[in-house]
Amino acid sequence: MAIAFDAGGEMLLSINKLFKKPAHPFNMQQNGEKTYAEWQFENGERTIAFYLKRYTRDEMFKDKNVLDVGCGAGGKSLYYASIGAKRVTGMDIMESYAKDSAELADKLSLSGKFEFAPGDAAKMPFGDGCFDSIIINDAMEHVGDPAAVLRECMRVLAGGGRLYVNFPPYNHPYGAHLSDAIGIPWVHLFFGQKSLIRAYKKLVGELPDGEKRISFRISKRENGEEYFSYINKMTIKKFKKLIADLNLEMEYYREEKFAKIPVLKEFFTRMVVCAIKKQCGNVNIKEVSAKNE
Repeated sequence: MAIAFDAGGEMLLSINKLFKKPAHPFNMQQNGEKTYAEWQFENGERTIAFYLKRYTRDEMFKDKNVLDVGCGAGGKSLYYASIGAKRVTGMDIMESYAKDSAELADKLSLSGKFEFAPGDAAKMPFGDGCFDSIIINDAMEHVGDPAAVLRECMRVLAGGGRLYVNFPPYNHPYGAHLSDAIGIPWVHLFFGQKSLIRAYKKLVGELPDGEKRISFRISKRENGEEYFSYINKMTIKKFKKLIADLNLEMEYYREEKFAKIPVLKEFFTRMVVCAIKKQCGNVNIKEVSAKNE
């Protein structure tokens, strides 16, 4: 049962003081340590580490036209370009990241191999079959219409190409994606959304980039109710159902766990990892109704 903010919110703030916040790129950028784009580039290898148990870097990127869905500030896209991709298109709904990605591309002398494409991945402006590899790293839990995004990815993916998807499931310790300010593990399972929103706003509101963080994570419904719009609560169960409903076949699937407790795997899985290979010719992707998403 969700705790009312009057008691729960204050309790959250008090408990949060006992926990050290995980390292977060927003805080690193705020403190002048490095930009978000630089942090992404430095951690680029981590975004593909789970796949290297099955595929090589060359299989994923060498001489390939790559689409990076949910690229953020473009640092990971530029990492893919640096390890052999022919060209990388980074797509993100946040147009403000275009400047950050362009600056890092210039700094790394990779501008000729990179393009930032602002927009909604559920409605891509690309032609059919124009990418050899597509990677959705830590973004499937953020998109507003996961089924539409997967359908579009399979449309723009060339025959024989692969779609690589990895994401932390919603019920994992920091699945709320609030760790730039809240260090309590599983905080979203113990406190209601109103408490989380008000506590988060209080914790970041006075930071120089506080308003930017708040607008990035929180939106308002027509009735004025605030909600976390940047997260879709994607779980392992929901993802598997989505793949099945779309009639897609996973060539590779793995659940990276903190601990092997089968009955509680939704809570102790740090990353869901899968790869889908598009067969040459037509791909049967079923339409999925909104109720199934």
